[in-house]
Amino acid sequence: MEDPYAWMENLQDERVLKLVEEENKRFRGFVGDLSDELFPEVWGLYSIPILRSAMLTEKGTIAMYREKDRQIIRWLGGDVIIDSKELEEEVNDQVLLQGFTVDKTGKRLSYSFSIGGADEGITRIIDLESGELIDELKPSVWNVTFLKNGYYFSRFYRHGETPDGVKAPAVRLFWGDENGERMVFGKGLGSGYFMGLRRSTDGKWAMLTVTFGWNKADIYIGPIEAPDLWEKVYSAEVPAEPIDVINGRLYVLTREGKGLGKVVAIEGEKTIEVIPESEFPLEWAVILDDKILAGRLVHASHRIEVYSLEGEKISELGFELPGSVYPLDSDGKKVLLRYESFTVPYRLYEFKGELRLVEKQEIEGEFAVEEDFAVSRDGTKIHYFHVKGKDDNKKVWVFGYGGFNISLTPRFFPQAIPFIRRGGTFAMANLRGGSEYGEEWHRAGMRENKQNVFDDFIAVLGKLKEKGYNVAAWGRSNGGLLVSATLTQRPDVMDAALIGYPVIDMMRFHKLYIGSVWVPEYGNPDDPKDREFLLKYSPYHNIDPNKRYPPTLIYTGLHDDRVHPAHALKFFMKLKETGAPVYLRVETKSGHMGASPETRARELTDLLAFVIKALS
Repeated sequence: MEDPYAWMENLQDERVLKLVEEENKRFRGFVGDLSDELFPEVWGLYSIPILRSAMLTEKGTIAMYREKDRQIIRWLGGDVIIDSKELEEEVNDQVLLQGFTVDKTGKRLSYSFSIGGADEGITRIIDLESGELIDELKPSVWNVTFLKNGYYFSRFYRHGETPDGVKAPAVRLFWGDENGERMVFGKGLGSGYFMGLRRSTDGKWAMLTVTFGWNKADIYIGPIEAPDLWEKVYSAEVPAEPIDVINGRLYVLTREGKGLGKVVAIEGEKTIEVIPESEFPLEWAVILDDKILAGRLVHASHRIEVYSLEGEKISELGFELPGSVYPLDSDGKKVLLRYESFTVPYRLYEFKGELRLVEKQEIEGEFAVEEDFAVSRDGTKIHYFHVKGKDDNKKVWVFGYGGFNISLTPRFFPQAIPFIRRGGTFAMANLRGGSEYGEEWHRAGMRENKQNVFDDFIAVLGKLKEKGYNVAAWGRSNGGLLVSATLTQRPDVMDAALIGYPVIDMMRFHKLYIGSVWVPEYGNPDDPKDREFLLKYSPYHNIDPNKRYPPTLIYTGLHDDRVHPAHALKFFMKLKETGAPVYLRVETKSGHMGASPETRARELTDLLAFVIKALS
């Protein structure tokens, strides 16, 4: 089929750049001065220092924070090690810190940053004592794992081919030291495979997970210094991850069975079930001394459970507000846990036999987090959170995703707080395709089952409409696919749509940037059977000029090198043809993961301004 807007896939085309300039102006005209009026409040909330990650070393804890106008990596309560502002002065552009890892002795640190919001960036390894640069890797790599005389790292090939001749996109594991680098694992692995390396808490074992898409896992273990001796000890057609090696036993968290998560121990040829499946998914586990600390997801919020190494349940810990709790790092004696909720930007806890609060940020005000269910077309109950303030003016901003085994658990949305303070409410839907209720829940929303995800969202939006709410539907990335598909199928269940950095052209997604790695989740448009179900819902191919569409904002970033901006641009053009009230906002300094704090806060403020305008 001919694509009238195929030319928009060339982002250097003068017509694209002209359209971006014109439509950005038209969007400004729609939100008027409201965005400028709201910005100080959103910026104030966005500027709250938020801890992103933390790692333990023998010399103390190193943490990464997003602050008002910068991101930093620093010793907890101590000196700053890396400052994004200084990096921006060096490269003369906006910088986004992507993450860091650290040598457990506290002597070396690796950090990655991108320029202009791109996914690809630079990784630097520094000596923490002298501050000297040990190595610089371009484009950025991840999963740096330090040993005494060097380090492992994963390289994701977006272009060209791997050293063993496999065409991108593909991943390989390397060893780096003063003599350079050499590939040590991954020979022959094709597109769609990812890998993650961890070392056991005692430092002796490599635990390497090779995954295909989001649906299959092989786990290898062996002496950390000898990759040629790593052997596959566990394989599953479901997600699985190593927890630790204790006394020669590998503990694994696997989705085998009903897909709800269980802990097994592998000893030689034997696989022993330690913590069996339960009604709700087991999401993570760490081992501390002779205890297993685990996070269980109960209706999309976490509680902590403590077990013996034999699987006997010892105790359980909950939180007063539904929240997300994840381990950041562990040394085998204690673990750092990060908690977050709709009105709690973060709390950092240390668990060493009991939970101890280390530091926190919270939002003052009267807020309530309600939970409810809607019933999808096939009778499945769909859970959602509904956050309210002192007043309820019957307006609701609803966030959804539904895919890639990602669960939507309570999190802090800085732009939602001003909306709630003005009498609005905020909802988050837990749709199939995510992992809120285990692997079966994920599989019920992927490939030929993707329509379930849209039906689930329609059910939640429809229920809120029945309760008398004006509804703004919002999704980003795969969530942008969710909202655009819901918009083309049932525009009547929403009063406004916000579609961010979206996947929309389901006939072409696999040919744009790294889209081919999503084939295991969505299906393959080049396969006639898959093409049939993809075409049935592909938003780009299902716009109906006879339908009445609500005010719609499509937003993207020119530097998004994960989801090609053409998805957004082409959909905008087709929707505009119908006379729909559709607006386009293109961030010229942003990639898929945002850019500088101020750039991101401006974008979030514009979303808020659009919701207020569209629902007024």
